[in-house]
Amino acid sequence: MFFHFLKHCPCILLFLLFTFFYTSTEAYDPLDPDGNITVKWDIINWTPDGYVAVVTMNNFQLYRHIPAPGWSLGWTWAKKEVIWAMVGGQTTEQGDCSKFKGVIPHCCKGNPTVVDLFPGVPYNQQIANCCKGGVLTSWAQDPANAVSAFQLSVGRAGSSKKTVRLPQNFTLNTPGPGYTCGPAKLVKPTRFITPDKKRVTQALMTWNVTCTYSQFLAQKTPTCCVALSSFYNDTIVPCPTCSCGCQGNSAQTGSCVDPSASASHLASVVSSHEKNNITPLVRCTSHMCPIRVHWHIKLNYKLYWRVKVTITNFNYRMNHSNWNLVVQHPNFDNLTQIFSFNYKSINPYGSINDTALLYGVKFYNDFLMQAGPIGNVQSELLFQKNLTTFTFEKGWAFPRRIYFNGDNCVMPPPDAYPWLPNTGSKQEVSLLALIMASLVAIVLHAHS
Repeated sequence: MFFHFLKHCPCILLFLLFTFFYTSTEAYDPLDPDGNITVKWDIINWTPDGYVAVVTMNNFQLYRHIPAPGWSLGWTWAKKEVIWAMVGGQTTEQGDCSKFKGVIPHCCKGNPTVVDLFPGVPYNQQIANCCKGGVLTSWAQDPANAVSAFQLSVGRAGSSKKTVRLPQNFTLNTPGPGYTCGPAKLVKPTRFITPDKKRVTQALMTWNVTCTYSQFLAQKTPTCCVALSSFYNDTIVPCPTCSCGCQGNSAQTGSCVDPSASASHLASVVSSHEKNNITPLVRCTSHMCPIRVHWHIKLNYKLYWRVKVTITNFNYRMNHSNWNLVVQHPNFDNLTQIFSFNYKSINPYGSINDTALLYGVKFYNDFLMQAGPIGNVQSELLFQKNLTTFTFEKGWAFPRRIYFNGDNCVMPPPDAYPWLPNTGSKQEVSLLALIMASLVAIVLHAHS
């Protein structure tokens, strides 16, 4: 009966198909299909009424990192557990602990939220891999700093495998939404090797939680766009209009600042907005994006060609530390030299080397300043030509896709790409001829 209904209502069928494919594609990143953040919960010791556990977060995403102000991890207790003490992290609220006398728990909430501590806290509040202000780098960029950890002592949980219940409803904010966490799953206990590598111990109990990212859940609009230009065409193809929203729609894009305003007015507008607000305060542009990436084909040699890449920050509220750019182009298998950026090849399709991770040089340009005169970074790339595939025709020399800090940037439509002079002139002549022929036909018709 259901299929009979669909047969007579094809619009319903189309809607269901669209919903299915839209949801699945937005949550899946083809350039990092296995990327996730894994939360590992290791019970390392039993206590009279519970246990001591080390919670470790590993960012297994190749190029998506967690910037300041950092992550916050939440869950719901399965019973009436409390947190007696914490090291390397803290809960945002203590909750109602009025039923306790003498020693007061660190947190009595049934749904605690934990945040990282900042660097420089006393040593007795630290454990390994803690205290980074909630910042996690991407796995491909800096795997040593792609991990964070804290320790907690849990009470009212029971002190055996039979009495412990796994927490539920895990949430991960970074600092806004975007991540969806699955249920906690029991796994093989983690094994630990002592510093002298002569002894191996293991956790008493271990469970994992996997959190995956969706750009669609993170924000309603894109966060970056791409502009294109070339030496062989005077036209600069800008970011598509309203790529990240339109001026006048502050509910969608946040506020914007007129770049022609005086410096004092600009400073007062920026300072009047809340510093902890993550909503972009961008320069007023036709695209309204916080970030613009400009790909310029600069020079053509006999055996090589050269590209200039410029990243501009239009957001007055956000500096980007440890930024990165992912670019997909078939000529990255013959990248000869890159100037002032770091480069790492990532191969989402196995042996096909067409995707590059670009990021700043530490202490030189790994910090992208907020909007202003120095709110940009740039580099040049030198490619060796593969004479069997290389061409400037049909937009081949422009990237297939670009991500900034893990978010897909809006590309101009292919028919707007800069054309080669001979192709463009042919189009102009044919269009001019068409217009002239139409005018002659109108004039002849009027005199007849």
